[in-house]
Amino acid sequence: MSFELSPEHEQFRRTVRDFAEKEIAPHAAQWDRDHHFPTDVVQKMGQLGLMGLTAPEEYGGAGLAGDDGGFTSLCLAIEEIGRVDQSMGITLEAAVGLGINPILTFGTDEQKQSWLPDLVSGDRLAGFGLTEPGAGSDAGATRTKAVLENGEWVVNGAKQFITNSGSDITSCVTVTARTGEREDGRAEISAIIVPSGTEGFTAEKAYDKLGWHASDTHPLTFTDCRVPEANLLGERGRGYAQFLATLDDGRVAIAALAVGCIQACLDHSLQYAGERQTFGVPIGRKQGLAFQVSDLQVMLDASRLLVYKAAAMKDAMDAGRSVSMQEFKQAAAVAKLYATESAVTATRIATQVFGGYGFMEEYPVVRFYRDAKVLEIGEGTSEVQRMLIARGLGLPVE
Repeated sequence: MSFELSPEHEQFRRTVRDFAEKEIAPHAAQWDRDHHFPTDVVQKMGQLGLMGLTAPEEYGGAGLAGDDGGFTSLCLAIEEIGRVDQSMGITLEAAVGLGINPILTFGTDEQKQSWLPDLVSGDRLAGFGLTEPGAGSDAGATRTKAVLENGEWVVNGAKQFITNSGSDITSCVTVTARTGEREDGRAEISAIIVPSGTEGFTAEKAYDKLGWHASDTHPLTFTDCRVPEANLLGERGRGYAQFLATLDDGRVAIAALAVGCIQACLDHSLQYAGERQTFGVPIGRKQGLAFQVSDLQVMLDASRLLVYKAAAMKDAMDAGRSVSMQEFKQAAAVAKLYATESAVTATRIATQVFGGYGFMEEYPVVRFYRDAKVLEIGEGTSEVQRMLIARGLGLPVE
């Protein structure tokens, strides 16, 4: 399998990079300071077609199938947006991977017709409600409940750390909930679409986060929240499996966001190393600094290749070629683990390159430093990725 990008992919990258540098880069620092979620720019990303890369044309998408490299295109877009602003990068990643994909993959025709056109166009956003106060990596510990009464699901519970869940353009959140009990005593977990504005559904005050200040993230509460029985997404009792499958794609997308972060660190470090002078010469002439910048290039190349490999495997699977789900899961976990941990290291190196200025909010490296840490946590922590990789190697790790 070849992981080389096509000429069409390279042209697409240039298009997204131009958009990011014109529409996002000049404002990213101010959005970060103000904790402002720029809905107009999010919708411009939709108008550029970024939300609909992997969606069929009947819902307004680009209709890029596996052979067209649709998932690879999405990863390129996330990388390029994340190169100038990680907040907008995660907004795009969550809009497609966590908002659109569950409905596109598991929804009925009616659900797809109802929700996807507005989501694919970028006019609206959808959230993905899995994590709870007591259920993060252990998603099976979900406590939110949904009881079927007179043709309606009555939902009670809480979710936390949910991206794109409380913005002015959020249309719905798909949540996991316990809908019964299996014969072996384990919880039956299903996925249910809850429209924004439904009585009893509250997006609480946005979090005051360490990073990703310009992304939309809320805790959610559900108090006797009633939605139609038809809002069940996929088969009853399959919600946990559906969301795990969604996370496989999401891990590669988060790794792509990490690649954008590393590229930004390299870009800013190279520029500063050529401009800043000490002892009469640019600091880039000093081995102690130049060697660290060289490490950034190594991490960037390795991370990017791992992401492109996993993305190519996903596209190959979608095209019906001989790539197994287990092979893809392993590649996704490897890419996610290495790229995100490298991104955290890259921001530390870039901050060191800038010295005292690297501690000042006026420089972009500070923002990337704050934004990077969550990459090791979201879409499955580094510890979870190591567990998945070990299991893929045949080790019965718990």
